[in-house]
Amino acid sequence: MSSYFILKAIHITSAAVLFGTGLGIAFFKWITDRSGNIAAIRVVSERVVMADWLFTLPAIIVQAVTGVALMRTLNYSLSQTWLVWSIALFCLAGLCWIPVVWLQMRMRDIARESEHDAATSMGQGYRTYARVWFWLGVPAFAAVILVFWLMVTKPQ
Repeated sequence: MSSYFILKAIHITSAAVLFGTGLGIAFFKWITDRSGNIAAIRVVSERVVMADWLFTLPAIIVQAVTGVALMRTLNYSLSQTWLVWSIALFCLAGLCWIPVVWLQMRMRDIARESEHDAATSMGQGYRTYARVWFWLGVPAFAAVILVFWLMVTKPQ
């Protein structure tokens, strides 16, 4: 098997991990937040942060490394518009993800504090963070879907 096919398989697998983990995290965090169950929100928030460090971050790194390697292997240049757009959209998704992780850690901490102190409610701060977290996910997921389309179609 050639290095091209190995790189391509790793690149596609990491894209699936990146998208699948992101979608799973988003679904479980969003649905659990809506439950209002502080204990459940704490547990899911802790697991979401862990999943981002264990799966999402490595997938982002693997995507970037294998993407550059594929570009070099196939002699693609940055004069190809679809490739420039793919890189820009990948960066946009990453720029959305960075504050998302910070928000997730902050929401995890608020849930921990609220669970340990019955007098403390999660309050408006948590809801504001959750709303910003959700809306940062919209352009991030849209960007990833567009990158998939660009990678498959390679429009001229």
